[in-house]
Order: sequence, then C-alpha cells, then structure tokens
Amino acid sequence: MFVSTRLAFAVLAGGLLMMNSCSPKKETEQKAGIEKAAYGTLSDGQAVDLYTLHNAAGMTAKITNYGGTIVSLTAPDKDGKFEEVTLGMDSLAGYEKGVPFFGALIGRYGNRIAGGKFTLDGKAYTLPTNNGPNSLHGGAKGFDKRVWTATPVEGEEPALKLTYVSKDGEEGYPGALNVEVTYTLQKDNALKIDYKATTDKPTVVNLTNHTYFNLTGGVKRDILDHVVTIYADKFIPVSKDLIPTGQLQPVAGTPFDFTKPRVIGQSINDSTDVQIKNGGGYDHAWVLTDSSKSLKKVATVMEPTSGRVMEVQSTEPAVQFYTGNFLDGTLSGRGATYKKRYALCLETEHYPDSPNQPKFPSTVLRPGQTYQTTTIYTFSAK
Repeated sequence: MFVSTRLAFAVLAGGLLMMNSCSPKKETEQKAGIEKAAYGTLSDGQAVDLYTLHNAAGMTAKITNYGGTIVSLTAPDKDGKFEEVTLGMDSLAGYEKGVPFFGALIGRYGNRIAGGKFTLDGKAYTLPTNNGPNSLHGGAKGFDKRVWTATPVEGEEPALKLTYVSKDGEEGYPGALNVEVTYTLQKDNALKIDYKATTDKPTVVNLTNHTYFNLTGGVKRDILDHVVTIYADKFIPVSKDLIPTGQLQPVAGTPFDFTKPRVIGQSINDSTDVQIKNGGGYDHAWVLTDSSKSLKKVATVMEPTSGRVMEVQSTEPAVQFYTGNFLDGTLSGRGATYKKRYALCLETEHYPDSPNQPKFPSTVLRPGQTYQTTTIYTFSAK
C-alpha cells in the first residue's frame, strides 16, 4: 500500500512537472527586446533588414530599413488576443513593386504640393509630379523608397533609430537634409515615433508615417464600422484633385464632424456633400483644436467587435484622415485581400500644400533650426 501510494504520488508529481515544463509561457511573460534578420535584396542589389521589436506585454512591431516601413504591428483585443492591425505585403519584393505607402515613412514632404512647384525666398523649385499634376509624399522616389541606416536600441522599451541624408536637390528639394526617425515600442502597448531633421539650406519639411490600420485583427472586413473621434473643430476643404482651397471650414453640421464618436460608414457615401465627392470619401486634413506644439490627443479609434482601441497623440497641428478609398482589391498580403475602405490612415502632419499657402503654418526649415515632432499610437481594448 505504501509503495503504490508513493508510486502514484511520483506519477502525479512527474505529470505536474511535465505539464509545467511543457506549458507555453503566456504572452505577457515574454522579455522585451529587438531582433535583426535579413529581409531580402532590392533589384539594385542593396541588402535590406527587418527588425522585430517586442515588449513584455506581448505586443510586436516589425520594421524594415527600406522606407522605414512598419511591416507589421500587433495589438490585443478584449480577450487579450494579439492580432495584426495593419495592412502589409508578404515580402520585400511586394513593397518594392510599388504599394500605396503601406506603413512607410513619408518625406521630404508628406501630402500634396500643387503642380509640383513652390517658391522659397524668391527662388522657384520644381518637383516630380506623381499624383496627376501634383507632387505627393516626397515625389517619385521619396523617403519611403530609400534604404535607411538602422541602429537597434535594446531595453525594456526597445527602439529602432533610422537615419538618412537626403542630398541637396533630391526630388527637387533644396538643401541636404539630415533626418533621424526613432520608433520606440513602449511598455503600455504604444508605438512612439520621434522625427528630427536639420538642413544646410532653407527647405521645406513635413514628415509623417503612412500606416494603414484595420483594428478587426487580421483584416477581417472593411473599416466602416470603426468608431472615430477626431479632436478638431475645422478641416481643410480640397479641390477635385485634392489640393487645399486655402480655407478652413468648421466641421459642425457636416459629415466631417468627428468631435464626438462617429461611425465611419455613417456619412462616407454622402453624395450631397461636395467634399465627400471630391475625396471619394474621407481624404482630408483635420486642423486640431489644440494647435500648440505640445503632445495632445489627435484621434481615437474603436472597433466594436474586437474591442480594440487606438489613441493617437502628436505635437503636430493637423492629421490627414484617409479611409482607403483607392484600395481596389488588386493588392493582398498575409492572407487578406485589400479592398476599398479596408483600412484607415491617421497621418499626423502640417497642412498639405503649405509652401504654396501663405495663410497656412510654415513648413520652412532653415540652417541652425531643428525640425522635431512626436507621434504616439497607443493600443488597448475594452
């Protein structure tokens, strides 16, 4: 009896030990860090790397030094399940073929410049036009198509510092611009982006990030049921080719009023609104009510089924809210097909076409000055 009892106890203990040793660690127990891996080679022979940042809570961000692109970002739902919340391609080749700026760093000038021309200090500059008659997101080969120098930073909040020198005259812009962008994956499931730049000649600068978000997890459906709040009482009306008219229009009483939570699909197809027609939906800059350079709330997005919430903070004066109007189902990645309105973008920035709009806040950077902005995307669930 004694032997059999002891044997039974040993079997039980061994089983418990085996269960304990074989049980997978919870996502919340992982150690924060950053890992580097080869991502592939561009058609011109340049090698490109992929950096995976993960925090102790279980969130992961994958960033490549090709275009400073956020290739992947996970966030938890209301049950604590981490899933993909961005659109992206399956390989470096997919990005090189040309995609609509999925996850990319945008520069030297985010958004549109009318006619691909501007004048600075009495001198006229001509830029490549890559969006009809206009220049968009830095031109034909903007910062999103450059290989950046990457420096990983270990720690409880791992970071990736990316640097790039844009030569004088690159894409038509004056001045050699030294750019530094740092992605930091914070403990609280937030991705912080710090931008910094200096120049040796007067130039214009407007840096941003163009990640396409879908909070359903794994891009299960479109974003029309996402609930959005934008802390802005005005937006910038645009012409048919999406160039600012130069005016600021109050959002009150229009489909652009997101001062209180509003379902994206509520008015996105309102054909009676000229601005909805011009944008094909939402593709406009909202002027933040708080115009200070301090870090403040820009927008909040909630997806009702998953419970995921994304809060955006920035030091910038405006945000471009875009609802994937030009996605048409011809691109796919990670098992999903990217159809119209399958993602939203919240691009923190200065106003579009500011170099040609004297009433808009200046985007001019001069020698001796430092361009410096911060944007934070924080994820939670309820």
